[in-house]
Amino acid sequence: MRKGILEYCILSILSRNDAYASEIIAELQSAEMIVVEGTLYPLLTRQKNQGLLSYRWEESTQGPPRKYYTLTEAGKEALLQLDESWRALVGQIEKIRHGQLKEDAE
Repeated sequence: MRKGILEYCILSILSRNDAYASEIIAELQSAEMIVVEGTLYPLLTRQKNQGLLSYRWEESTQGPPRKYYTLTEAGKEALLQLDESWRALVGQIEKIRHGQLKEDAE
């Protein structure tokens, strides 16, 4: 479940701006989601292979060139679908948490 949520978070981050891996990790960590490069890179590679992301290399003033990731059109569509699924899941959990399912059945 966590992997799926991380994939959703990566698409969400990249929907606002292109970013390189360290920026993605920093944003996840600022939201108190602890993620390391060993977890992030396989997810980025999988999303790229699925056609959800593309990347470009840019020179850096502080070290080697950086690989910037960008959402593709397919990635934008996938993010919209994940947004819908997330809202539905939150609604279902709220019903369970507040006992609305029991009330609806009566």
